[in-house]
Amino acid sequence: MKLPAAHRADLARSVRLFRAFRLEQTDPDFFYGMLAQDTVGQLQTYADLAGAVVLDVGGGAGYFAEALTGAGARIVCVDCDAGEMSARGEAVPGGVMGSALNMPVRTGGVDVCFSSNVLEHVPQPYVMADEMLRVTRSGGTIFLSFTNWLSPWGGHETSPWHYLGGHRAAQRYERKQGRRPKNVFGESMYAVSVGEMLRWARRQSEAEVVDILPRYLPNWAKGVVRVPGVREVLTWNLVLVLRKR
Repeated sequence: MKLPAAHRADLARSVRLFRAFRLEQTDPDFFYGMLAQDTVGQLQTYADLAGAVVLDVGGGAGYFAEALTGAGARIVCVDCDAGEMSARGEAVPGGVMGSALNMPVRTGGVDVCFSSNVLEHVPQPYVMADEMLRVTRSGGTIFLSFTNWLSPWGGHETSPWHYLGGHRAAQRYERKQGRRPKNVFGESMYAVSVGEMLRWARRQSEAEVVDILPRYLPNWAKGVVRVPGVREVLTWNLVLVLRKR
């Protein structure tokens, strides 16, 4: 299937995303709005969103919920932070307070379970991934994307000093900025590797792996996820796509 240009994972798209990423702190609406539209286009290559019930895990301020709704999906958003869910002035439509580690959603209750950059913020990533699998119906799609710890942005706002250790990076940030980082290693941010999540995906008996790719890189760079060690740095952000059996 030939995708629209906006949904093609080519080099021009990667350049646009990395340029927009520079504005994450100063213009989050622009960056996250653009990322949400791009990600929904990517998700549509794996699942028909028209009329689908989509669970957005850790959807926060609702950028992805808006884009998913625009694609015709019916949204349920689960997040544990009421402040994040109302960060843009209004509560996210379809929002439900709850933990990604024990979601208030019935087993097999959604067509698509989606999560963007949440896995690295939970202390038990396998439990969250298992929950995403549980709530998805047979034949449904799981789209799980996260920032791996050893990527250049693995420490989020404390990067690149996280390469010297998460706690050290947080302490340096506090000294320089006069405040604690939003993402504190060991409290609200954790080290998740590409390798461990690939192993989780491949041992699932209830789902098949549909695709594994570096989220922001061109399609021709997909091979990087097959190279141990190198993938932990160059992947930047991993996407796992599974289909529930």
